[in-house]
Amino acid sequence: MTHDDAASLRAELKALMIRKLRLRDVDAASISDTEPLMRGPLGLDSIDILELALAVEERYGVKISDEELGRQAFRSIAALADFIREARAARGLPVS
Repeated sequence: MTHDDAASLRAELKALMIRKLRLRDVDAASISDTEPLMRGPLGLDSIDILELALAVEERYGVKISDEELGRQAFRSIAALADFIREARAARGLPVS
């Protein structure tokens, strides 16, 4: 995956998160790729993460199967993008 593809996936995830969680007054450009999703500037809680997990499963066809994996995948936008790329690659699927 090229740097542009990775950046595109992260931007897509930010837009998905803003839309699905109805984050008013949040611009995708203001979300850092590396800031924590939970207890970070966005203040997401476990319900938000669950909604985001369902949206990711629906959009990308990858399932976060356990709590530990979820904790790792939802550390940040960058971690979530890496998780999606790895999960899709393991299944022989294109990233987007």
